Amino acid sequence: MTINQELLKKMFEEAEVNPRLRTNLDLRTSAEDGSQRMLNALMPGTVVAIHRHPMSNENVILLKGRLDEILYEEVTQADGKVTLRETERIHLCPAEGNYGCQVPKGVWHTVEVLEPSVIYEGKDGKYGEDGSEMYDG
Repeated sequence: MTINQELLKKMFEEAEVNPRLRTNLDLRTSAEDGSQRMLNALMPGTVVAIHRHPMSNENVILLKGRLDEILYEEVTQADGKVTLRETERIHLCPAEGNYGCQVPKGVWHTVEVLEPSVIYEGKDGKYGEDGSEMYDG
């Protein structure tokens, strides 16, 4: 497989008609591959739930487009309720020379998609089996 303009165009077309406004392409070479390696095509307006990966860093490389990776920290309120506070917004845009980032293990994060974008995402552990948690705020 070649990752080229034609493949990205096809992914954007699929993402546009998907109710979630995104689509992904699994890049693992076998079912035994214990990692997560994928391309994600994301359209503006897609909602990626705030989540974290307690067992792995996540590497994000933006191939095309423009988006912000948003990192959060937990804050315990006076009543004991735990909320999240934005701590960092990493602007990714290959045209500006900002190609990717590494989200540290256990850090809550999401993305805000500013224009149609394709990211390469890599981390340890298969999707759904890696201990990932969604923030239920």
